[in-house]
Amino acid sequence: MTEKTNKTVKTSEQDLKARIWRGLSGKVLVMTIIFVLIGEVLIFLPSIANFRITWLKSRVAVAEVAALAVEAAQDNQISNMLKKELLRGAEVKIIALNKGSSRHLMLQADGDLMIEEKFDLRERQWIMPMVDAFAVLFRTKDRLIGITDHPPKMTGTDIEIALSEKPLRDAMLTFSVNILSLSIFLSFIVAAMVFLALNYVLVRPLRKFTLNMLRFADDPEDQSRIISPDDRQDEIGIAQRELKHMQVQLSTTLHQKSRLAALGLAVSKVSHDLRNMLASAQLLSDRLSMIDDPTVQKFAPKLISSLDRAIGFCEQTLKFGRANEHPPTRERFDLRPLAEEVIDAGVIQASNHVTLYNDIAADLVIDADREQLYRILMNLSRNAVQALESSIKQGTALRECSVRMKAWREGGVTTIEVRDNGPGVPARARKHLFEAFTGGARAGGTGLGLAISNELTRAHGGELRLITDADMGAVFWVVIPDRVVELHPGKRGKREVSAS
Repeated sequence: MTEKTNKTVKTSEQDLKARIWRGLSGKVLVMTIIFVLIGEVLIFLPSIANFRITWLKSRVAVAEVAALAVEAAQDNQISNMLKKELLRGAEVKIIALNKGSSRHLMLQADGDLMIEEKFDLRERQWIMPMVDAFAVLFRTKDRLIGITDHPPKMTGTDIEIALSEKPLRDAMLTFSVNILSLSIFLSFIVAAMVFLALNYVLVRPLRKFTLNMLRFADDPEDQSRIISPDDRQDEIGIAQRELKHMQVQLSTTLHQKSRLAALGLAVSKVSHDLRNMLASAQLLSDRLSMIDDPTVQKFAPKLISSLDRAIGFCEQTLKFGRANEHPPTRERFDLRPLAEEVIDAGVIQASNHVTLYNDIAADLVIDADREQLYRILMNLSRNAVQALESSIKQGTALRECSVRMKAWREGGVTTIEVRDNGPGVPARARKHLFEAFTGGARAGGTGLGLAISNELTRAHGGELRLITDADMGAVFWVVIPDRVVELHPGKRGKREVSAS
């Protein structure tokens, strides 16, 4: 079993490591890289637009310096060689200054110049500069463009230049390559840092979850396989503590079920041998009933009745060894005589300090299984007597310790009350009061009596209740409804007439 478990766990660990790139770790890494690249793209859009505008403004600034050189010349006349040098240095074809309402052409290259598109840098926009920048990047044909801006040195109202678009495109491509390289480098660094952080904070705890659940599922009854939660206050720590709580409950429940199964097997074996012993005792009791003695004649029928019940219960245990009670065989009978039998059996167990009272009306009829109801009342009265006897030994009991039974009917529902004036049911025992081996209200008790009584009552369609608002002692109500009578609908206007 241990070798198989270790092999299963090792295989699970190998599968998790083999699927690391297809699992959560790989997905986190890929998604981090993608998100960082998306962020870089969102940064790149305004960056490339700003680079284009800055580059054009630098051309405007250099062009204004060239215009100042022309204005400094006598009569604004310079040589052709100086004109070409100024235009080549400014990387423009035309320079013009607007002063007031007049336009002055300062420099112009030779040849026919046709401006294909004009751009005004005086306007502040957000979307169009990005569109214009991407248009430059994806345009392969060179063209002459016109630029209008405010001159930095304020030599005029406005300055207009015309220049070739190819140098601008080359500069933007170089800038884009640099940004792309830096973005890729940064994305991998950030992705690695985010991946390591998420792997430590999220992926590793989840992998621990998975391995622990696989290991625990192989043998849930092994307490050593329960997860040891980390001392974390976040959602992972809460999940680990909740998982530990569930595993402890499951392991305890399965261990309890195994014990119950073993106990059921042992009870079946004991019941088989006990049935034979009781059968011998029944034969002896039959012989005992033949003795002509008033005392013997008084107690012999009760002894025979108790032996018959014990033998019948042993046979039912053997027949229904899976701890399933057989369905109740219901009949209508007087309740008070049955309560008398229960009290007579309880008197034998009780000391002289405990008195049992039967306050049930003689004409009260109940619809139930006689033997199962006897077991219910016997368990409740026995628990009451044992609680009173315990309080007597501890010196906390009242002078007159009593157990009272009474009953009443409300429509088709019969309620039987078993009340004692003992210490009552402790608060810690009320939560699991009707659960076997966990609901014992008395020290050393197993809780089987109340669990069996609750099961038998529910089989009748009823309910076993603990009345918690009692002033003192324990009060149990056995609520049993009558059987539902099937009504056969008659025909309107017709009456069944019996033959006379």
